[in-house]
Amino acid sequence: MSAQQHVVFNVLAKDLENAKELAEVAGDRVLIGVMVKDFSSEAEAIRQVQSFKENGVPVSVGLGAADPTMWKKVADVSVQTKPHHVNQIFPAAGYTLGRLEENGEFPIINGVVEPSGTPGQVYITTGPVSTDYKEKVSCEVAASMLAEIGIQSVKFYPIEGAKRLDEVAAMAKAAANAGLKIFEPTGGISVDNVHEIVKTCLDNGIETVIPHLYTSLIDKETGITEITKMKQLLEMQW
Repeated sequence: MSAQQHVVFNVLAKDLENAKELAEVAGDRVLIGVMVKDFSSEAEAIRQVQSFKENGVPVSVGLGAADPTMWKKVADVSVQTKPHHVNQIFPAAGYTLGRLEENGEFPIINGVVEPSGTPGQVYITTGPVSTDYKEKVSCEVAASMLAEIGIQSVKFYPIEGAKRLDEVAAMAKAAANAGLKIFEPTGGISVDNVHEIVKTCLDNGIETVIPHLYTSLIDKETGITEITKMKQLLEMQW
């Protein structure tokens, strides 16, 4: 891994104490996800994000299982809370960027791109209505459309762990060639397979990889994201 390349882990936390511990261990190499779908109202989600931020926790506002119906809630919560990172559907990424920039905020915002099963071709129809239309476009088209409106990052979901490395490689390469420096592989990633997934992204020109590791890090009995697994991730070298 070159001096310009970085790996940051996007994870969940059971509660504030778990989030604080993760942030203390990982510093600027972790983002703690707050999924708006988990809250009955925007106000509740806003309170959670603000609580995390007030305690030094870097927050990533997310949809919740990439639920496209949550896109407006993500945008509204993000405008009110100024998180470090925002997850968004492809069709609403530019809208969200515009609202935040008008507010004087410039977090990392991604756009969700879906693997199609064919390396080099993807679905950008990741919105609540467009998701019904499975029409493929090239990785180059997807990357250039994000780049031309100022989106910095591709969230590639669901990659099913290491099953789609050829598709990850193609999308990462197209993103890098379009000037998108950040790539976020998501879906089925664990401590066991994250190394080869991240390496695939770095080898194809990405500067910052943000793998999303959610349930694979969580203790099934307590619901707590395990600090020992977080430390395992931080010790990895590429």
